[in-house]
Amino acid sequence: MPRLCKPAMNAPEHVITLEETLEFATRAHAGKPQLPLALRLIRNTGVKKRHLVQPIEQTLHHPGFEARNRIYEIESKKRTPPVIEQALANADLRTRDIDAIIYVSCTGFLMPSLTAWLINNLGFRSDTRQIPIAQLGCAAGGAAINRAHDFCAAHPGSNVLIVSCELCSLCYQPDADDIGSLLSDGLFGDAVAAAVVRGEGGVGIDLERNASYLIPDTEDWISYAVKDTGFHFQLDRRVPGTMEPLAPVLRELAKDHSWDAGKLDFYIIHAGGPRILDDLAKFLDVDREVFRHSWSTLNEYGNIASAVVLEAARRLFEEEPPAPGATGLIAGFGPGITAEMALGTWAADGVPQTFA
Repeated sequence: MPRLCKPAMNAPEHVITLEETLEFATRAHAGKPQLPLALRLIRNTGVKKRHLVQPIEQTLHHPGFEARNRIYEIESKKRTPPVIEQALANADLRTRDIDAIIYVSCTGFLMPSLTAWLINNLGFRSDTRQIPIAQLGCAAGGAAINRAHDFCAAHPGSNVLIVSCELCSLCYQPDADDIGSLLSDGLFGDAVAAAVVRGEGGVGIDLERNASYLIPDTEDWISYAVKDTGFHFQLDRRVPGTMEPLAPVLRELAKDHSWDAGKLDFYIIHAGGPRILDDLAKFLDVDREVFRHSWSTLNEYGNIASAVVLEAARRLFEEEPPAPGATGLIAGFGPGITAEMALGTWAADGVPQTFA
């Protein structure tokens, strides 16, 4: 059965605290009538600090879309190899053992995908399948896990590498002063994450079932406006309320697997913001503490887009391991509004599994 092994994650060295974020926002948008509301919303995100690929002074300066995309190319090539190396070590595999690479990112654009550069420079086989995913935003981390599951199910014994490179700060638009833009500038952070889904063996989460769901007529609730200055993030005020229609979908997925979504042993949930986590806990009738890995990720790194579920999963591995057979849910949410969901059981080589 396809098994998600321990992810690896690295955040850039430049750190900005909540207090610094509020200070810079106040200075950059002084006198704007929407500023007080934006500052209040930023304070309520629960984000204590974020990591940026450039110092904040450079981030506040917009050199143009071409220059920013060049920074994305340079930084992605610099920052992904060590994270990939660690993810492979966590799975006890080498580059030659990988049969497909799923690369997810919504914060820069390369063609060919970075997968081609990785294959040529890191020792992957030339017949490694390339599966880039660029337009699922924060949901792409969950989608990558699900597509890796599907690939391994279709090609038994295969191994799939997932790589997420989200440099959200390169999408910051200094001149944008609408509430959605100001909030996102205080919420999103930068990170690179990777994980291996093994077709056989290893230690981690056996991926048993996955599903996707699109809330009808919500495609403009999270979106990019692509302009001369790059990607302009657009966030509808209705997005935080999306857990009410999505919780029943998660319940149905678990029910179809003879599980109860409110009585699982672990939860790896996209930390889109505090209301997302609080509402989902409410509608699944679980204690908010079960989302502790997601809360910690949000507090320490902000919303790191598709990398959130991989970092939250890494934190699960860092704890005392769940008991063999422990049941869990993985869920990523993003533009569409799209949910990518998976059910899995904790397992290890040589350890018998127990199923609910």
